[in-house]
Amino acid sequence: MDVPDHVTAPGGEPAGPHRPRPDDPGLWRRRLRHDIRHELGTIIMLASAVAVADDIGAGSRERVEQLLGETRWLDHLLNRLDADDGDDGTRPLPAPERIRVDDLAAEVVTGMRLATPHEVGFTGDEAWAHMDPVALWRALRNILDNACRVAAGRVDVRVTADQGWVAVQVDDDGPGFGAGKGGLASLGLGIVHDLISEYGGGLEIRTCEMGGARVRVLLPSAPPADAVPAGAACADDWRPHP
Repeated sequence: MDVPDHVTAPGGEPAGPHRPRPDDPGLWRRRLRHDIRHELGTIIMLASAVAVADDIGAGSRERVEQLLGETRWLDHLLNRLDADDGDDGTRPLPAPERIRVDDLAAEVVTGMRLATPHEVGFTGDEAWAHMDPVALWRALRNILDNACRVAAGRVDVRVTADQGWVAVQVDDDGPGFGAGKGGLASLGLGIVHDLISEYGGGLEIRTCEMGGARVRVLLPSAPPADAVPAGAACADDWRPHP
């Protein structure tokens, strides 16, 4: 007997003749993202409960709150992936937002400090740029991941603003770019280059004073907070919210 078109199978997908084929790659991706989002929601719920518990110390609470911040960035990535589903490469870039680069970089550094045994230093001048915040977060995470993977014991991050450009500089005391194996490092820097160049930025790679690699991201700067006209969009709108 034929199944009416309006009848749906578990998961809300059509059960009739228009139901997607089980081997449809688009269907497979949607189902996988559904399961990932479900597990991510569970992690956020559990971590939120721990963060407000009375039986944990201040240090543990800080780590749990940082974990929540990381999961919210992951949720941003999943949202971006959902928006790109079926994209044929013609979808416009996410609109740039006016963001505080030193604050975002400090957040990335804080997360890396909890995830690596190395010392991760940070200094940052107030610096503003127009860019998609998710793209910048991805770029900085890739750079920090690479640096912490090859470092002997220290990574330094510095944010400066000068002559119309914002620079995010990451130094490590590893063997230097090209001295080790490619693979993940090359892939990560390829991602960084594409993300930054799409918003008018640039990427520089050289040797630093510590003997390892120096990766420098350059972004066109935006005016400081006191130069924004009244009624303009809030500069902190990019921040992940619960």
